[in-house]
Amino acid sequence: MHAPVAQIIEPDLLMMAYRSGIFPMADARDDPEIFWVEPRRRAILPLDGFNCSRSLARTLRRGRFKVTCNADFGAVMLACAAPRRESGETWISARIEASYHRLHELGRAHSIECWQDGALVGGLYGVGFDRVFCGESMFSRVPDASKWRWPGWSRRCGAVGQSCSTASS
Repeated sequence: MHAPVAQIIEPDLLMMAYRSGIFPMADARDDPEIFWVEPRRRAILPLDGFNCSRSLARTLRRGRFKVTCNADFGAVMLACAAPRRESGETWISARIEASYHRLHELGRAHSIECWQDGALVGGLYGVGFDRVFCGESMFSRVPDASKWRWPGWSRRCGAVGQSCSTASS
């Protein structure tokens, strides 16, 4: 017997939601239902205003990490969907994961990966449209891996004409 295939959220609906400032969530990994979240506040991070602190610059110069974009979207999604230590659950259901994979196939969802000695140690994924990137979820398995995501992503977004990134606050 095969596992049921998750019904995706239609890409056009998902993109319309992002353009309206809302995004889907689920109560659990195996929950087929979703609900829409409209944060009261979202952080808007202008990419051209990124200032690298001395400690981050020092970390970057050490060369401990390699940063890639869209090299392993599936692995980033799986890591982000892993249950959280605090709750043992995740908001990224199989349906949400399948929906973002479809957006990735269409060139709308992207990942940034942080590698150390060939192992994926950090990453984030999100949705891009117009000149905006909406970060959805991130993970980090080793110290300092999370510090690499922002400068790596801001360089890549700027290179393709995006001017800001958002995150829920």
